[in-house]
This record gives sequence, structure tokens and C-alpha cells, in this order.
Amino acid sequence: MSKNSSVFVFVILLLPVFSFAQFAEYSNDFLNIGAGARGMAMGNAQVASVNDATAGYWNPAGLANVKFNPNIDLMHAEYFSGIGQFDYGSLAIPIQNNKRTLGVSFLRFAVDDIPNTLNLLDPSGNVNYNNISSFSAADYAVLLSYAQYLTNTSAKKISFGFNAKIIHQTGGSFATSWGFGLDAGVQMQTKNWRFGIVAKDITTTFNEWSFNFTDQEKQQLLNANNQIPVQSTELTAPSLVIGSGYNFKITRAIELLAEADLNVTFDGKRNTIISSKLASIDPHIGLEASLNKVFFIRAGITNFQQSYADGDTLNQKKVWTSQPTIGAGIKIKNVTIDYAFSNLANQSSPLYTNVFSIKFNLVKKKENE
Repeated sequence: MSKNSSVFVFVILLLPVFSFAQFAEYSNDFLNIGAGARGMAMGNAQVASVNDATAGYWNPAGLANVKFNPNIDLMHAEYFSGIGQFDYGSLAIPIQNNKRTLGVSFLRFAVDDIPNTLNLLDPSGNVNYNNISSFSAADYAVLLSYAQYLTNTSAKKISFGFNAKIIHQTGGSFATSWGFGLDAGVQMQTKNWRFGIVAKDITTTFNEWSFNFTDQEKQQLLNANNQIPVQSTELTAPSLVIGSGYNFKITRAIELLAEADLNVTFDGKRNTIISSKLASIDPHIGLEASLNKVFFIRAGITNFQQSYADGDTLNQKKVWTSQPTIGAGIKIKNVTIDYAFSNLANQSSPLYTNVFSIKFNLVKKKENE
């Protein structure tokens, strides 16, 4: 594929971003949590600078930076005091003499051991606690990624990449959905500057839901004045993430990377800094300081929202809140261990989460070994 044809294909794939239809806001929102403790510690500001296996999640174009050795990234996080479990894993493999890179990513967010009380009452109307069972509500996603360079020189590097994503969601045995979507991204790096753009759900991602209830469960739902859900389709609107970063050389040993991203959504007015019927814009800001590229300190801020001051809904006084993040990392030979500490809510109602991830560079053996 030539450079011009590659750019043309990317522009064509961006066109659906500017089409308009009725979409479900926040559908597949588990895909917006983040991936890898490094990126989450930097306030999810990654689209311009990501250069490892997590690029399959943040910006597939960044996978082109994985050269010579395959890269693996694994992450685990618990939310809401361990009620929600979030797991992530990714693998990036350079191919064709490091000219191209393939990637695969897996995500799971689940709430397990949810009590199922639909059959709490037996046919006679008596309470029978032995009829209580449990189920899981889980969201799964698999991202299949491809990336390659358009330009690769010491002065400038330009790469592009694509994701094909398969989404599966379950609500016990009652509800299941399957979905499919595409992402496309571009990344450019000079000596100090970093630029990136990724278009998510460029063809509109759909989730086709189906439901399965026994006759007894349907009757229990009707007795409790609940509607019985029917087969439906959920659409996720296209969105854009645009980012820019700069790498500062403080001393020979100390470097500072700063990045700012703008998450642009087109599915209606959201509670963001810039909000309109046409588009809503949510900024992400991240910093990373490194010492000899071995020790890392990170910080970020994201999720700017308006909320009532100290829950004061009576006086209708609103203030701006944000989600701060911090983290650290250490690299020991081919292994990097990263940590992120995040407040999912705001300063008045904190929900803190510890995120750990580990990254491996799989060193290939030489031919004479």
C-alpha cells in the first residue's frame, strides 16, 4: 500500500465521524476506563506518545514503535471496594523485518456473584432462600490491531494503524450481546514533539442484544411490574481523540514528557468542559518524569465535570470537579512494573483505586544461540 493510498483510506474511514444519527450515550463505556497503569497514571493522555503493546487500546498507530522484540502488557484493577474487577492484557509482535506490527488486546470488566432473586418465591408464594443463585455481569472486548510506518527517519516518524474489535457482554444467562467495530489512528513523532489522532468506532459500533427468560422468570418480572426486555440493538457513535506531547531533556539523566489530549464525542451533550449538541470535548493532561529511563514518576488529571458543591442540590450551586491521578514505575532489564493511583469520583466523594500492570519485552534469541 502506497503512502498516498494509505492516507486516502484513513480519511475515508474518518468520514462517518461527521454523520449524525440517534446513538446511545456511554454505550460500551468499559472501553473508556483505560489500559496499563502508565497511561492511567497520566490521566489517560496517551494517544500521541504511546509506544508499547497498550497502543492497541490507546492508538493502534503507536504499535509501529514495537520493533525487534514482542511486547506483553498485563494489568489488573479493582473498583468499588473490589466489587468490580477489571483485567487487561495485550501482545504486540513486530513482523516483516520490523516494518509492520500486529497486536491483540483483551479486556474484561465484571461484577461477579450478583444474587439472583427472581425465584426467591416458590410457586406457592413462599420465600425459599435456597432458590437464590448468583450470576456475573461482564463486558469483554478483543482488539485485533495492525500498524506500520509511512515515514521512518531519524528526524520524523509517521505511522498509521487499525483496530477490529469484537465486543461480548453478558448478564448471567438472561442477556447476551455481540458487537463489532473499527478504530483507526495516526501518530507522528519528531525529536521532541509527539502528535496523534485516533478515530474510534469509525463505522459506528453496534451491540446486538438478546434475552432469555424462563416462563417462571417472566411471570416474576411481571408480578414486580417490570417490563420483559426484548431483542434490541445498541449503537456507539464515532468519536475522536486528538493529542499532542513534548519531550523535555532536563539533564542527561532526567527527561520530562508532557501530553494533552482532547476526547471529542458526537453522541449528544455531555457533562464536559466544552459541551454542545454538535460535540462535547473532554480534556486529558498527563506528565511523566524519568530518571535514566529506569525510574518513572507520573501524574495526570481528567474527567472534568460540573457537580453540586458538597452535594448541595438545594441551592443549585455547581462547581467544577476533576479526577486526579498519580503513579510510578520501574524498569528492570526487560521487565517494567507500573502503578497508578486514581480517584474515580471527585474530591468531595472519593473512590480510590489501585492499578498495577507489568510489561515484558520478549528478547529474541540470536541465530547462533
